[in-house]
Amino acid sequence: MFYLDLFAALNRHEVGYVLIGGLAVALHGVERNTMDVDVCVVVSPDNLARLAAAARELKLQPMLPVPLSALEDIETLKRWHTERHLQAFALRSDQLAGVTLDVLLFPPVNPQDMVQRAQRLDIAGVQVPLACIDDLIALKQSAGRPIDLADIEHLKRLQKP
Repeated sequence: MFYLDLFAALNRHEVGYVLIGGLAVALHGVERNTMDVDVCVVVSPDNLARLAAAARELKLQPMLPVPLSALEDIETLKRWHTERHLQAFALRSDQLAGVTLDVLLFPPVNPQDMVQRAQRLDIAGVQVPLACIDDLIALKQSAGRPIDLADIEHLKRLQKP
């Protein structure tokens, strides 16, 4: 299964990441359908190199017409973020139509802090760092799309005692 293979590869390559987005919301217990996998990574030369290695192992390719090595070029990513408003670096597999890995690079919440606060899930023997509810809410408030606002309401209900 792609999702478990993805998380296992990220773990094997020791990528500093946390699961965010619709899949994270669903794993917290909110009914939510999504085809993509959203992760936030620690942006450092070593961590991006490990992420690119995991992507190569899984035969993931950028959705943008750029080489995978662009994912390792922090200055280029920063420039694209500033000049082109690139929020996520999307990767896909030719073998899985419609499934993407969206890598959020410069979120409004510190990625290293999110990794530290993440809940560790064991899914079929694969460890998955799941963003905590507070971090998910902060990320979704920043995005502000209708689906994010609905997710926030559901997540807030989970926080109530």
